[in-house]
Amino acid sequence: MHRTLPRRRLFGQWTALAALGVLSILPVAAQAQAYPSRPIRLVVPFTPGGSTDILARAIGLELGKAWNASVVVENVPGAGGAIGADKVAKAAPDGYTLLMGHIGTLAVNPSLYPKLPYNPLKDFAPVAWVANVPNVLVLHPSTKAANMKEFVAYAKANPGRLNYGSGGNGSAANLATEYLKMRTGISLVHIPYRGTAPAVNDLVAGQTQVLFTGVPAVIAQVRSGQLKALAVSGKARVEALPEVPTVNEALDLKDFEADQWYGVVAPAGTPADIVAKLNQAINAALNSAELKKRLGAEGAVANPTTPEAFGKYIASEIERWKPVITSGRVKVD
Repeated sequence: MHRTLPRRRLFGQWTALAALGVLSILPVAAQAQAYPSRPIRLVVPFTPGGSTDILARAIGLELGKAWNASVVVENVPGAGGAIGADKVAKAAPDGYTLLMGHIGTLAVNPSLYPKLPYNPLKDFAPVAWVANVPNVLVLHPSTKAANMKEFVAYAKANPGRLNYGSGGNGSAANLATEYLKMRTGISLVHIPYRGTAPAVNDLVAGQTQVLFTGVPAVIAQVRSGQLKALAVSGKARVEALPEVPTVNEALDLKDFEADQWYGVVAPAGTPADIVAKLNQAINAALNSAELKKRLGAEGAVANPTTPEAFGKYIASEIERWKPVITSGRVKVD
């Protein structure tokens, strides 16, 4: 026979359950409130010296100052950024291991690697969209072209004679150059490197002739005259190189755009309070006059926004670069 519990006893059970529910969320709330209580590891999935590394160290410095905490930048290169990204994807979701992701690791790799060990949309929690960085087409000074039109004409007249470097097969520089080839009909030979820095070094040494990479990685060499800049990839000129036209300007195009972009993600499952705390701190740094000036001087444009907006952007970029990879027949080793 079914018996109804006394009202007092039933109320007591619900009270106990409610108390258990409150207690269950207390550790998460306490964790977020105390965060960070130990060093944060910010993984850069590329070699030191490239745009990803430069931006990661700038953000890490600002976070360290804001929280009086230690932010350690760790370079974990390999497989177009997939090795470092996978390491973060499989890390504990506690906010102490983060990834400075970029267009390659978060948007391009899914179309390049048939067995990519991580899923950018499922294995990461978007934290903060840090910046957009236009690519700049730079040449060794010995290359016979004073502007983009001369460069395109020379490359067409001398197919296969110009070598272009990149940070590796499937890297942002590789894709930007393949997109330029597709749009202009020029012929260039790809020389992949294990990272941006060695590609820059060989260009300066004259081992290659062309590089289409992020402004921060080559701006010092452009300013010193070691490299000559012909055009930038964005919709507008770059503050750091105001005399350099866009590809659209230089070639009378309207819709050429091949910027790199960068943002911080955490392992999926990282508590929302910690994600919010990181987002607020990174955005505060990006909105500071000091960091804006520093990024502008490097050719980067700060882009503070919400984790949700950054997540939607990642999804849209995955779809945008699929046809470029297919038409350029971009393959990884």
